[in-house]
Amino acid sequence: MSCAISQKQIRDATEADLPAIVEIYNASIPSRIATADLEPVSVESRKRWFDEHSPTSRPLWVMENDNNTIMGWLSFQSFYGRPAYHKTAEVSLYISVPHRRQGIGKQLLQQAIQKSPELGLDTLVGFIFAHNRPSLQLFAKYHFQQWGYLPKVAELDGIKRGLVIVGKKVG
Repeated sequence: MSCAISQKQIRDATEADLPAIVEIYNASIPSRIATADLEPVSVESRKRWFDEHSPTSRPLWVMENDNNTIMGWLSFQSFYGRPAYHKTAEVSLYISVPHRRQGIGKQLLQQAIQKSPELGLDTLVGFIFAHNRPSLQLFAKYHFQQWGYLPKVAELDGIKRGLVIVGKKVG
């Protein structure tokens, strides 16, 4: 008896992927663990954000299975918007609810680290809520270090939450 193994592929996102990307993002809002948005965002409101990504410098990747279902995504964003930070990017990572705990985040983060020098990057940073243990553990597994902590800077449903800044030299 043989088991079918689902194939996973990481690729550059296309505009046609934006509804799935937004759906995955919006699904993370109710947990109050992964984003500071409190209400769902629209595809239209994320169009400009999508357009700011470039496969050669600040990619937006999706991971899909052999059924063409997008299971998660990772984006690179310019850090702080000033030219002197051009070799630093913020990494954001979101996995669809039914596909969590299946190694998708690991694969996306591994590729981000591996491909960063080709993208002209030498530093990756992440901004993670202090109560988001799964994300903090994932980034720690890949040797991101805590570079900063901002206590009680966010308020989620009346609860003040801290933000951990993690970073890694990659180039």
